[in-house]
Amino acid sequence: MSSGCPGKNLWPELVGEKGKKAAKIIRRENPNVVRTAVLLYGTFVTLDFRCDRVWVWVDDDGYVVQAPMIG
Repeated sequence: MSSGCPGKNLWPELVGEKGKKAAKIIRRENPNVVRTAVLLYGTFVTLDFRCDRVWVWVDDDGYVVQAPMIG
């Protein structure tokens, strides 16, 4: 999937990782991402598309449940 954004834009390998650690990995692997938000899966978020943002969806225990992607 191509988003038109520079750098890596999808991290399926982070599913099952702790959310905060995943956020750090994302920012390290794509320096264009300056906003990573670790959120409980199902939390309402804005639907605007941004190349500098990644939502990191976690379960109640803080583990990533969905592949983080730019958006």
